[in-house]
Amino acid sequence: MLKDKSFNFAIRIINLYKYLSSGRSEYVLSKQLLRSGTTVGALIRESQNAENKADFVHKLAIAQKECDESIYWIELLYHTEYLSSNECQSIHNKAIEILKIIRSIIITSKNK
Repeated sequence: MLKDKSFNFAIRIINLYKYLSSGRSEYVLSKQLLRSGTTVGALIRESQNAENKADFVHKLAIAQKECDESIYWIELLYHTEYLSSNECQSIHNKAIEILKIIRSIIITSKNK
């Protein structure tokens, strides 16, 4: 479930990057978002092959940071008027949803 959500999120981030770089001529912020937004799913995949519980939690903790960073870039793109409210809202909500799931898994794993 989280693996699929993060993969679909990465696809949306890539498409948003294409739109911002070609349609809006925005290259700096969108490149940062591309990096952090696609890293989330990669780290979630890595966590599935963790060597132990500590490694699993560590990978997810980094994914959590990258997801939160992605939210920052999305908000910055919105507040600098590269994204409209409608363009921002859906992807922002998806990032928040993924962040909450990651946090929940980390807390549950630490408490076991």
